[in-house]
Amino acid sequence: MSGTPSALARFRRTRELSLGVLALLITAGGYVLLALSKAPALPAHVWGFLGAIVGLFACAHIAVRRLAPRADATLLPIAALLLGIGFITISRLDLNAKKLDPAVGPAQAVWIAVGIGTFVLTLAFVRHARSLAHYRYTFLLLGVAALLVPLVPGLGAQINGARLWIRIGGLTFQPGELAKVVLVIFFAAYLVEKRELLSSGSRRLGRLYLPDPKHLGPLLVPWGVAILIMVQQKDLGSSLLFFAVFVAMLYIATLRSAYLLAGATLFAGAVTIAYQAFSHVQERVSVWINPWRDAQGQGYQLTQSLFAFGSGGFAGRGIGLGTPNIIPVNRSDFIFAAIGEELGLIGTVAVIGAFLLLVGSAFRIALQSERPFSQLFAAGLGTILGVQSFVIIGGVTRVIPLTGVTLPFVSYGGSSLIANFVILALLMRISDESAADAEAKAAGAARLLAIESTHA
Repeated sequence: MSGTPSALARFRRTRELSLGVLALLITAGGYVLLALSKAPALPAHVWGFLGAIVGLFACAHIAVRRLAPRADATLLPIAALLLGIGFITISRLDLNAKKLDPAVGPAQAVWIAVGIGTFVLTLAFVRHARSLAHYRYTFLLLGVAALLVPLVPGLGAQINGARLWIRIGGLTFQPGELAKVVLVIFFAAYLVEKRELLSSGSRRLGRLYLPDPKHLGPLLVPWGVAILIMVQQKDLGSSLLFFAVFVAMLYIATLRSAYLLAGATLFAGAVTIAYQAFSHVQERVSVWINPWRDAQGQGYQLTQSLFAFGSGGFAGRGIGLGTPNIIPVNRSDFIFAAIGEELGLIGTVAVIGAFLLLVGSAFRIALQSERPFSQLFAAGLGTILGVQSFVIIGGVTRVIPLTGVTLPFVSYGGSSLIANFVILALLMRISDESAADAEAKAAGAARLLAIESTHA
C-alpha cells in the first residue's frame, strides 16, 4: 500500500466493505432462519427485507467513502452487526406480540433508516470535529435545555414511571439521548482549555492539591444540575451513565487519580442518599439482592431474565424456538435476555465481544489523534457506549442493580438509535481527521528529507 491519501482511503474502505458484507450475511442468515421457524417456505417479503438492509448499508458506506474516506474501517460493520442482531430479535418478539403490545419491527426499520440519514447528515455538516469546541457554551445550554424539556407540563410524558420523553402528536422522543452527546462536547472543550489548571491545583488540603473553585465550578455546576434533573425524572440509568462519563473524562484529561477517588466517594454518598430518599431506589436494590423473594411481583422481570439465560444454555434454543415474549420489556431493557435464550452463551458472548470491539475502536481513535480536543472527545464518546452497554447488560444479568437504559444499536427505540448514529459519525470524523493529519505530517517529513538530500 502506498503512502498517498487515496491509497489509504481505498484500503480502509475496501476493508470496511468486506466486513460489512460479512455482517449483512449474518443478518440475512438470521432473518431467513427466523422466517423458516414459522413456515416451511420463505415468505415473499424476505427478499425485500434483504434488499433494504443492503441498500441502507450501501448508503452509509458510500457516505463514508465520500465524506470521511480515511475513517476507521471497523466502526460501521460492527454497528451493522449489532443493528442486525437487534432487528432480528425484535422481529422474533413481534411473532408472539400480545394485542396490547403490537409489532414494532417495521417501526424499528424506519428508525434505522432515519438513523442512517442522521449519520450521513452529521458527516456532511461536521467537516472538522475541532470546530465544535468553539461552540462549547452553546452546547452546554442545549444539553441542559434538553434535560429540562420533559419536565415542562403538557409537553413531557411519563412512561414506565420515568418522565424522560416529550410527546408531540403521536411521536414520542427522549431528548436526554442527544443531551449526553452535546454535554460531552462541552466537557471535552472545557477540560482541554483548563487542563493545566485542573491538573496542578493551587489549594492544599492535607497531602492533596485542589484546583481553584473558579476553574472547577463551570464543570461541577452543569454536572450537578444534570444529575439532579435526571434523579427528579427517576432516570437512574442515565444518572449513572452521566456520572461515570464525567469522572472518566476528568481523569483522562488530568491523569490525577485523586479525581477517581473523589468520584468514587461522591458516588458512594449519592447512592446512600438516593437509597434513603427514594422508594424506587430501595425497590431496585432489594430486587437485585434477592429477586426470588417476590418472583411474581417486583422481581418478576429479573427472574424471568435469569430463567431465559438458563434455558438458553450454551448454544441457545434456536431463533424462533424459545419463549422470550414472557420477559417484560423485552424489546428495550431486556432484549439481551431474549438474545441469551435463543442464541445462548455463544450469542451473548458474541454481542459483548462486538461491544468490546466498538468501544476499543473508539479509544484507539482517541489515542491516534494528536489534537487534544479530539482525543478527549473521542474518549468521552467511547465511554458513553461502554458504560451504557455495561449498565444494561450488568443489570439484566444481575451483576448490578437494574437501571433503565437501552442497549446501543440493539434495543428498540428511535431516540437511542439516532443518538448512537451521531456518536458513530463523530468518531469516524475524528478518525478521518487523525489519518489526514498523520499523512500530512509524513508528507512534510518526506519533503524535508528530499530537500536535505538535494542540498547534500
